[in-house]
Amino acid sequence: MFTGIVQALATVQALTDRPGLRSFTLAFPPGFCEGLAIGASVAVDGTCLTVTALKGPDAADFDVMQQSLALTTLGTLAEGSRVNVERAARDGAEIGGHPLSGHIDFQGRVSEVREPENNRVLRIAVPAPWMRYVFAKGYIAVNGASLTVAEAFRERDGAGWFEVWLIPETLRQTTFVEKGPGAPLNIEIERQTQVFVDTVRDAVEERLGPLVPALEALLRQQGLSLDDMARPPALTRD
Repeated sequence: MFTGIVQALATVQALTDRPGLRSFTLAFPPGFCEGLAIGASVAVDGTCLTVTALKGPDAADFDVMQQSLALTTLGTLAEGSRVNVERAARDGAEIGGHPLSGHIDFQGRVSEVREPENNRVLRIAVPAPWMRYVFAKGYIAVNGASLTVAEAFRERDGAGWFEVWLIPETLRQTTFVEKGPGAPLNIEIERQTQVFVDTVRDAVEERLGPLVPALEALLRQQGLSLDDMARPPALTRD
């Protein structure tokens, strides 16, 4: 498990393609690898990877399967690329963000960047049907960073967008300052929200059965959908 608090930036030192997978050597800041062992988990841009070899005090190797390369942004990395990294949380660790599994659900894409004073705002496009799990004031993980959704908009086809506001400290600690329009991002939705939405949708479909299409049509006339009915209580950070 991870907390969504990015601990450092790592750099791709080398990569090697082999049948069925790609191996990465990542260079970390001094001290990051202290106590790190083969078999340990590290979130790399939000993707849980396993240490396969240690390369001195400040570098380690990781293998990534083709399926993960296709699902995540790891397939786009090259030598010199920087990534957000977090070591697996230990028992009793403070959860400064929200619990993450390190399993990426989909790739979003930066559609717009705004820079009000002392902030950077990313608008991130979301493909259908994942937008049903994204709500304003809820949690979401973007490239391994736990963020709060500031605004969210869902199209009728199930796609949409959400916005996150990034303060200077977040920009200093992550690679978000490098992400402009068109940049792909790894997204992991908040699991409690997914369970809540799916449970409500299943309950509606089970109870209403053949009436569901009629209900959906009625909701569309009001500019709503079943996903709006499944909206979970707002989650906010104090």
